[in-house]
Order: sequence, then structure tokens, then C-alpha cells
Amino acid sequence: MSPFGGRGTLAAFLSLLCCQGSGEKAFEGPEHLMVGSGEFQVINCTASCTDPTTLALETALNKTLLENQVQWKLFKVYNISKDEELLCSFTCDGRQETKVFNITVFYPPKQVLLTLSPTSVAVGTLFTIECRVPAVAPLGGLTVTLLRGTKILYNQTIVGTAPSPQDAVVTHNTTAHREDAHHNFLCEAQMDLRSRGGGLVHRVSDPQRLEVKEPVPNSQMVIIIAIVVVLLLLFVTFVLLCFVFSQKWHRGRTGHYSVYATWRRLKGSHRAQPL
Repeated sequence: MSPFGGRGTLAAFLSLLCCQGSGEKAFEGPEHLMVGSGEFQVINCTASCTDPTTLALETALNKTLLENQVQWKLFKVYNISKDEELLCSFTCDGRQETKVFNITVFYPPKQVLLTLSPTSVAVGTLFTIECRVPAVAPLGGLTVTLLRGTKILYNQTIVGTAPSPQDAVVTHNTTAHREDAHHNFLCEAQMDLRSRGGGLVHRVSDPQRLEVKEPVPNSQMVIIIAIVVVLLLLFVTFVLLCFVFSQKWHRGRTGHYSVYATWRRLKGSHRAQPL
């Protein structure tokens, strides 16, 4: 059922009928209507006089008479799948008159699909938010909003005049923050047709969550640090080997290690110092 017709039109019509006085013109409804594809619309066919001799709604679509009085008839028109022109014809004082109802079919957002790519990112890296609204028309009345929790991240009003349904796609690149892991990501699609005689249609995607990880050290930096550590260990090993070989060489010449001889000299000089 169209969100702009059906029960709303019927309720308004019956409300005005209850309040009209004798001789007043009955509620006729808008002449330009926006109807969702495949849905129905309630049409009030009202004559300009109080006692028309004929009163009918001319259309090739299936219709049902809901209510009728002398001056008006209320019809329900089914399965509207394309733009239509409905004729309300009546005869007053021998003169035939016609009122035209122009119906424009629109394709409301029935699905809103949100994708995060990738779904797992490190802090400070870019990720992409994509929102797809399949098969909507007219695109010119559609606004897509990307949200993190209640915060608006990006907002775009779609531009387009094609009457046939098309996919509306909105993408936004943003940087991952630690707090992103604690909020749902959402996409809202809003079709505003009030300026065209329609109403407001609102749909929201299923919530999506982003996994945010701590940043991994740069692999090149890790390799550089590892090389420096290995070189440092090699240098220390080389120094120790040189020391050991020098001590062995000194012992071979003098019969004792040079370190031990140096220690004995220092000890002797310390004892020789006067008190």
C-alpha cells in the first residue's frame, strides 16, 4: 500500500464529509498523486453539482467501489505499476465534465544495505563505508545518511531524474578510531516526495560493527631493529673473543694472564700507600 494514500486518504475524506454543510462541495482529493509501484490508491470522484446524472471513474486498472453518495464515489484502484491518468467523468445539467487524476509511480527504498570494508582495521588506518539502496526512483528525492551511533559521518542527496528504478550507492572513506569499536554503523535512506504531491519514506539498514585493533609495528622497522640487534651481538662477541685470545697469548709469553698481573699491581700499590 502507498504510504501516501489508502487509509490516510480515506480517513481525511470521511472526516471532511462529516463536517461539510448542505450545498458545500465534497472533498475531492489531490489531482497529482504519488503511488508506490504495485500498490493501490483511493480515489474520490466528486461531481461539481449536487445531483449528477452520471458519475464514474474511467481506468483500465482494477478498481473497487468503497463508498458512494449522490455527489461522489470513492474507489480503490489496485496494482498501479506505471504512470496513469484516471478520468473522473460526470454529467451535470446535461453537460458532461471530466476531472483528471495524474498518478506518478515511484519506487520507495525497501532495502538499505550497509557494508564496511574491511570489517577489521587497525587504529589510524582507512576503511570504506558503502551504502546501497536497490531499485529506487526517482533518485532526485533520495537522501542517504551514514551514521556512527547517532553521529552523522556523511550525508548525500542523490541527483537523478530517470523514472526507471536504479540502485543508489554512496561510499565514504574515513579513518578508524578506538571509539569506533563501541558504536554501531548505520545507513538511513529518506525519500522526500512532498513537493510532488507525495510524502516521506524512511528506511534504515541493519547495524554493522567495526573491529578496531591496535596498530601493528611496521615490518620494515622490525627488520631494521632485528639487524641492528644481531650486529650488536656480533660486535660484543668479537670483542670478547679478542679479549680471550689476547689473554691466552699473554699467558703463553709470561706464564700468567695480564688481567691477573694488573690486579696484583693495583693491590700492591694500594697497600704501599702511606697512612
